[in-house]
Amino acid sequence: MDALAGLLEGPRARGAFMIRACFEPPWSVRVEDRAPLTVMLMVRGEAWVMPDAGDRSDTGVPPAEGRERVRLRAGDLAIARGPDPYTCADDPGTEPQALILPGGECRYPDGRSLNGVMDLGVRTWGDRLDGSAVMLIGTYLWQGEVSGRLLDALPPLLTLTPEVWDCPLTPLLMTEIVRDEPGQEVVLDRLLDLLVIAALRAWFARPEAAAPGWYRALADPVVGRVLRLLQDDPAHPWTVASLAAKAGVSRAALGRRFTELVGEPPMTYLTGWRLALAADRLREGDATLEAIARQVGYGSAFALSSAFKRVYGVSPQEHRGRGV
Repeated sequence: MDALAGLLEGPRARGAFMIRACFEPPWSVRVEDRAPLTVMLMVRGEAWVMPDAGDRSDTGVPPAEGRERVRLRAGDLAIARGPDPYTCADDPGTEPQALILPGGECRYPDGRSLNGVMDLGVRTWGDRLDGSAVMLIGTYLWQGEVSGRLLDALPPLLTLTPEVWDCPLTPLLMTEIVRDEPGQEVVLDRLLDLLVIAALRAWFARPEAAAPGWYRALADPVVGRVLRLLQDDPAHPWTVASLAAKAGVSRAALGRRFTELVGEPPMTYLTGWRLALAADRLREGDATLEAIARQVGYGSAFALSSAFKRVYGVSPQEHRGRGV
C-alpha cells in the first residue's frame, strides 16, 4: 500500500453525508460543519466556492494560498479541507440563505431550523429540482489521524477542471446518489472513497503541484521502497540498518536520502505512522490498547500510551473517548 492509498485504507467513509444539491439563482449556502473533507462535483451550471479569508480585493490584501474564491463550472471538482468554514453561492455577492452546521443540522441565517424545509427527494436538497445549478456533494464525518499527513499537505480548497481530470464517475454517482435500496449507504461510501483517491492522485500529478515530500519520495527507487516497507508492515521491528539492507544502501546513505526527500528521518516517520494508525484504530473499534500496541509495533500498552501522550497530548483512552 502506498501513502496515498493509506489516506482511506484505514478510516474509510462510514455513513458519509452525500446529497445532490439543486438550486436556481440567487442562492447561497454557508457551511460551518467542521467536516475534515468535503468533495463538490459540479454537474450542471456554475457555482462559486469561497473559503473564509478568501478574496480581499477590497482591502488590497491578497488571499492566503488555497483560500482564493473559485468559480466551478460543469465538470469541475472541488475539495474543501476542514474544519474552516466556506460559502457556496451562485454569485459572491449573494447573501447566505442557509447555514449548515455539524451533524447535518440546517438553519436559516437567523438561527431558525431549516431541517426538512429544502428536501426535494432522496438525498436531494435545494430550492428547485429542475434548478440550473446541480452539484453532487460528499462529506466525510470522521477525524481519523491516518489521513492527517495527507490532509495537512492540502490547501483549504483545491480544484480540478476536466482539462486536468475528467471524472469518469459522474454518471454513476448521479444514478446511485438518489437510489433508496438496501446497502445503498455502503455503495455511496465506497464511491466517495474512489472519487477522492482518484481526484487527489490527479491533483498531485500536475506538473505544478506542490506534493508533500513523502508523496514525491514514493517515486525514488530507494526511499520509495523503504516507505512502502514501513507502511505495509509497521509492526515489524524495523531499524535503520534493516531498512538500509532491504534498500541495498548504507545506513548513512539511507538516512540522508530519506530525510532529504521526506523531511524527517526514517525512524521519526515510522513513529508518526504507527501512532497515526493507533489513533485511528482507537476510534474505529473496541480493540484493547494491548492489542492495538502489538498491531502497530509497540511492545506493550504502556509503551504505546507513553508515546501517544507525548505526541498527541492526551492518553489513548482520552483520544478514544473524544471519537465517540
